[in-house]
Amino acid sequence: MNETHGATLLLQDGVLLLGVAIVFVLLFRRLGLGATLGYLVAGALIGPQGLGLIGDAESKMGIAELGIVLLLFVVGLELHPNRLWRLKRDIFGLGFAQVALCGVAITAMIYYSTGFSIAAALALGLPLALSSTAQVLPMLRSAGRMNTPSGERTFSVLLFQDLSIVPLITIIAALSRTPPAPGTPPGWLLGVYTVGAVVGLVLAGRFIINPLFRLVGKLGERELFVAAGLFTVLASAAIMESLHLSTALGAFIAGVMLADSPYRHELEADVEPFRTILLGLFFIAVGMMLDLHVVAERPLFIIGMAIAVVATKAVVMFGIAKAFGISNRSALAFGLLLSQGGEFAFVLFAQAKEALLIRPEAASLFGAIVTLSMATTPFLMMIARRYIAPPVDSETRAGPGEGGAGGEAPAAIVVGYGRFGQTVAQMLMAAGTKVGLIDNKPSQIDLSADFGMKVHYGDGTRVELLRTAGAADARAIIFCVDGPGLRKKELQPVLNAFPNAAVLVRAFDRRHMMDLARLDLAGAVRETFESAVVLGREALQAVGIEQDNVETIEAEYRRRDGSRLEAQMASGDLRAEKEKMFTRERALDLGPAKGDADREGGEA
Repeated sequence: MNETHGATLLLQDGVLLLGVAIVFVLLFRRLGLGATLGYLVAGALIGPQGLGLIGDAESKMGIAELGIVLLLFVVGLELHPNRLWRLKRDIFGLGFAQVALCGVAITAMIYYSTGFSIAAALALGLPLALSSTAQVLPMLRSAGRMNTPSGERTFSVLLFQDLSIVPLITIIAALSRTPPAPGTPPGWLLGVYTVGAVVGLVLAGRFIINPLFRLVGKLGERELFVAAGLFTVLASAAIMESLHLSTALGAFIAGVMLADSPYRHELEADVEPFRTILLGLFFIAVGMMLDLHVVAERPLFIIGMAIAVVATKAVVMFGIAKAFGISNRSALAFGLLLSQGGEFAFVLFAQAKEALLIRPEAASLFGAIVTLSMATTPFLMMIARRYIAPPVDSETRAGPGEGGAGGEAPAAIVVGYGRFGQTVAQMLMAAGTKVGLIDNKPSQIDLSADFGMKVHYGDGTRVELLRTAGAADARAIIFCVDGPGLRKKELQPVLNAFPNAAVLVRAFDRRHMMDLARLDLAGAVRETFESAVVLGREALQAVGIEQDNVETIEAEYRRRDGSRLEAQMASGDLRAEKEKMFTRERALDLGPAKGDADREGGEA
């Protein structure tokens, strides 16, 4: 009976959590305040301090922290060596300066204004230096600024902030006042464990995980691929936990070791739904754990500290941007855009509370400060767009293949890298175009690697996978897959999701062309048409037809075939205008060939 009651309670809690989350996220999205705030307010409303509809926030936090683990895994996947090298100045220069200087400034402000110890001030100040990736990136995308220099600069700083989570967790652990648990190894041994675990995970990625994904890819079972991806993340986290190390560090290393893998896009697309749901649950749990009575007792402190955090970060980041040679308008917009607190502050506050560096009341107070600072961002952005930020057109956009989230988005994506796709891709590359390549055959991916071509594994008709491959910023998506399988049901979602990209398709035959005519494609070409025409020309020459007549036959055949195809696509009838087909009885009247005319004249 107790088990049945527990299952019923779990089901009811799940329905309530998801229902309230949907309502508040829709509302806050509509108000332009972002999904993160919606989750936090929903949790505070239904939690023990609010309406008391759901209790036991601590147990839900334990499950929800898997969202942070998955988020660190996705961050690791973003660390492609080429991206790091191209944006190294912004990531490791501007990003490091932002986290370090803002962290020191806010720590000093907290230390001198509150009387907290230096360890507590650090545990609160360093997390407040981070900004909200969940808020800022959607704003950049909706404003069309991801491909601009300011967009890439902002992405670089956010990426460094995400990377800094692991060292910040390490700093809090080093400051911890919690007595070590029985069996916990000494600090020097933990350092050895960390190095050994990192090396072991990297080697496992090279010699175990990549071959595993290759095997799963050959089977073509998507569900098995999802299971393998989740296994990789959770196993890496579990190994680190067994060594008394950070689970987030394990997930991050797992992502890094697969960042250059051909299975990266498929992994990111498969993990993303779990990450989104669990991260939303994490923010709901944070909202449930906020002590609203403590918040209600000190509203002026919360408001004043939130204003001070936003102002301090904006001023410090303006100065940093100017030191990096950024114009006044762009520097001020940069400072305002990243002036809020971020979602990772809640993670670090929880770590600091467990480490006995801050009391639960302080975690609730500063959680409310982060929430309020995040609420200011949409309004600050309205000011920035109207008075400060230059128009999008005035910024030089990244060239082909230089844009996208972090500068890796290709200008064109070729789906299917067989004999047809290779020709299309090489012609694009001949123009210096950045091309993303996707194929679902591991053997083709391995073979292409021998020729220095990076092909990513996955089903190129999946919108989620195309989005992770950079389709939102691509100018063209070209489907070069073999066979007549691509129909309206596969292509229409792609057209809806990426309206700014020209979609071109390799068609199998006339029937396939007729089916594709119902879609708003930029182009479709029958796969064997041109090669058959070329071979037909050579056949005409081989049987002795004069060159002038070969040209005439080709032109007339193209004209008639095009007319027939248009009629067939318009009517849906494969027999439309069949009388225009050539037969022996309906041959062209070519007249006497030039050589025959000369001979006839000579004989006369």
